[in-house]
Amino acid sequence: MIIAKTEFLVRSKLDPQTLEIWVSEQWLIPQEDAFTEADLARAQLIQDLKHQMGVNDEGVGVVLHLVDQLHGVRHAMAALLESARNKNNN
Repeated sequence: MIIAKTEFLVRSKLDPQTLEIWVSEQWLIPQEDAFTEADLARAQLIQDLKHQMGVNDEGVGVVLHLVDQLHGVRHAMAALLESARNKNNN
């Protein structure tokens, strides 16, 4: 589902200036000024890291990079598993 910037600001409880900073840091990467549910979840993670866990900006960048790497590994493992299943079925 595509979320317009104004709706994203309301749902994420972010102010426009904070959103612009997060986009400039590439913590969030909108597509043509629109966001997704995944972006909304990522914004919530950033808020949790900063406000509940006390992670500084540099640490947020590191955590998000690690989350992205883990997500990539999950996709690679799923593809490998699917390939193995297809090979066993043939």
